[in-house]
Amino acid sequence: MAQIQFNNVVKRYGSGPKANQVIHGVSAQVDDGEFVVIVGPSGCGKSTLLRMVAGLEEITEGEISIGERVVNDLEPSERDIAMVFQNYALYPHMSVFDNMAYGLKIKKVPEGDIRARVDKAAAILELGGLLQRKPRELSGGQRQRVAMGRAIVRQPQVFLFDEPLSNLDAKLRAQTRLEIEKLHRELGITSLFVTHDQVEAMTLAERMIVMNAGRMEQFGTPDEVYHRPASTFVAGFIGAPPMNLLSGIEGVREGALLGIRPEHLRVVDSGGWQLHVQTVEMLGAERLIYGHLNGTQGPWTIVRMSETEAPPAPGQQLHVQPLEDRIHGFDAATGLRLDS
Repeated sequence: MAQIQFNNVVKRYGSGPKANQVIHGVSAQVDDGEFVVIVGPSGCGKSTLLRMVAGLEEITEGEISIGERVVNDLEPSERDIAMVFQNYALYPHMSVFDNMAYGLKIKKVPEGDIRARVDKAAAILELGGLLQRKPRELSGGQRQRVAMGRAIVRQPQVFLFDEPLSNLDAKLRAQTRLEIEKLHRELGITSLFVTHDQVEAMTLAERMIVMNAGRMEQFGTPDEVYHRPASTFVAGFIGAPPMNLLSGIEGVREGALLGIRPEHLRVVDSGGWQLHVQTVEMLGAERLIYGHLNGTQGPWTIVRMSETEAPPAPGQQLHVQPLEDRIHGFDAATGLRLDS
């Protein structure tokens, strides 16, 4: 196992004034044995950052280290990493066993060691009864487990996951998330996991890197990122529904935005803010109330109510009040958090 160090990493395509810079000076340290998720919207640079660790993209400036080695100029095969891709990349004509063993055979690992490693990985991933099947005989979830098994048998210093659950349906994604979490607990190998799905990020990460337009907006635990977002981007991206960002509210100083998550707005009998209800989403155990505050016509304000509370009707006026210790402040010009 090893730590991963990003030191002012920059990536540009092309050169000169027309160069397209897609990664802007990322610096971070992933600790030995840590599971870190890189999350952000499409095009934010998260996969590019991962591919630079893997050696599949050149680093324009800065350094990436794995363990004690700077790996900028090392070939992928020399970095002691194993990668799990979105599309499985299994050999269709080979059995599950041979798919998992192939990389070891190329490296001329002794046959007895190959069998032991594959059997151990198959046991961890519950693939023991499938080793003689071909990929076409497997479900999507089983194929993804084979791809993970192929990475496990390599016994690398670092696992790299590039959106590995994107091809699975919702039920399989949830199941495979649990399997990946269990796998990390058992093996403890330093892991980087790229996803655009905030649920995957929040449930899998020990810490998470939130990327936006090639920049690292925040690096922290899921709890830190959710409860103390570093910017309006993080506040709006992490959380479903996102944090309410309000301006022109009485008591908030000019040039600041007030942030409050939908679950931290309470319906009260009187006082507080007036919410003109526009629509109500019934989501089983909860209701999401969408409306406009104090007669304004700006962005929606969202209130989360439990199923035990009577839902309002569209057109109704509600009185809502924020929990004082759950209010966030952001600079309206920069979007950065204002610490009180």
